[in-house]
Amino acid sequence: MRRSIVTLSEIKAAGFRADPEYWHPDYIANSALVPPDVKIRDCVVAAVPNIKSAPLRRDFRYLEIANISVSSGEYRTVPVAQGSEPDRAHYILQPDDVAVSTVRPNRNAVAFIRDGGIVGSSGLCVLRSKDLEPEYLFAFCKTDYLIKCLTRANKASMYPAVSNKDVLDTPIFTGSPPFREFVSSFVASAMELQDYAGEAYDAAESTLMAEVGLDEWQPSTKNWSIRMFSEIQAAGRMDAEYFLPKYDEITDAIKDYAGGWDTLASLVNIRINNFVPNKDTLYKYIEISNISQNGEISDCTVAYGSDLPSRARRRVSAGDVIVSYLEGSSDRIAIVKDEYDGALCSTGFYVVNSPILDSETLLLLLKSPMGQLQLKRGSTGTILTAISSDELGKIVLPLVADDVRTAIQRAIAESQTLRQLSRQLLDTARRGVEIAIEQGEPAAMAWLEAERAALL
Repeated sequence: MRRSIVTLSEIKAAGFRADPEYWHPDYIANSALVPPDVKIRDCVVAAVPNIKSAPLRRDFRYLEIANISVSSGEYRTVPVAQGSEPDRAHYILQPDDVAVSTVRPNRNAVAFIRDGGIVGSSGLCVLRSKDLEPEYLFAFCKTDYLIKCLTRANKASMYPAVSNKDVLDTPIFTGSPPFREFVSSFVASAMELQDYAGEAYDAAESTLMAEVGLDEWQPSTKNWSIRMFSEIQAAGRMDAEYFLPKYDEITDAIKDYAGGWDTLASLVNIRINNFVPNKDTLYKYIEISNISQNGEISDCTVAYGSDLPSRARRRVSAGDVIVSYLEGSSDRIAIVKDEYDGALCSTGFYVVNSPILDSETLLLLLKSPMGQLQLKRGSTGTILTAISSDELGKIVLPLVADDVRTAIQRAIAESQTLRQLSRQLLDTARRGVEIAIEQGEPAAMAWLEAERAALL
């Protein structure tokens, strides 16, 4: 049994934290790694503008915590029209900001902001560097040291969260300017690779849309249609959203494709059977938050069957495509790579594979506008809208020509290779900071030099 003995004065200094988790030996040892002389608040601007104190008079892109990749710092934003701001929309972000999630700090969702015109959730602590390279600040925020500091600071039980003050009061290892610049170079290279990966993915989607004749297609803004009662009976639906003209326009365009078309049910196998995990077996578990915006599984939970949630019931194989059936996350679609062969995924996914379409083309078809619109149309429900397996099977897809599919496979493979190298560089930057904290800068610099030679 591991235990700690602490004095009353220590408990008082910690704000009367007397819970045994706070005084776990691992947390005490971690807190001693970095001297308390310099805190994060000393290295960032004191206040970041928000839309309450400085209201925006325009549309904006909104960033919420769930749309931040925990492995790469990439993020996805959603458009918000002026006057329809979500309640949690708060911080006015700018390029080079580092946004740290204060919710579930153990997950370590940290975004490196690279675009303007974004408003971030109030669940983020926004760090706007004034003395440090922002790339270095991002690498530091990904360290195991910071994760343990914030996990220790958590005071909640049902809904783990920390305050902005907890983040800002965390001691920071600043290192020397040459060390920070070296670490920053890894992050900068990783971000550049993310850009190239995005361009390869966009090129694949452009190739697909042009092949089907939808490269210049825009959804209709017409918000009404006239329907026969027989159409309503055939659809088994009478909600106005289902019969908006844009949905028929996209399916009609697909059916006009010279190469032909077919329904998803005819092209793929849809697996919805549940698997009961062995309680004593270690599994990789994939949930919706682990899926990146570019069709990759960016992370997973590793746990014994006895510790997995009840929704961990779908087993996947390499080459499968997993498709979220919830409307709000219909773009969370990913290819299962070899490293996740035999893993479990949430029952919030359908698992599909095809003897006709390769995984890359299937992924792109479902993530493209032609797939996303049909996934949205097929969703039903009031509070939690989702698409049933029957409706999923009704989605129509073009039978893309072989040469186009080959081009798509190459582009998607290139994109995923670049993203993998980007993640390796980011992981190297993070580990370099951790080694400097644990063993000193000389050891960290030597390790980084060796890793740079191996990676680049």
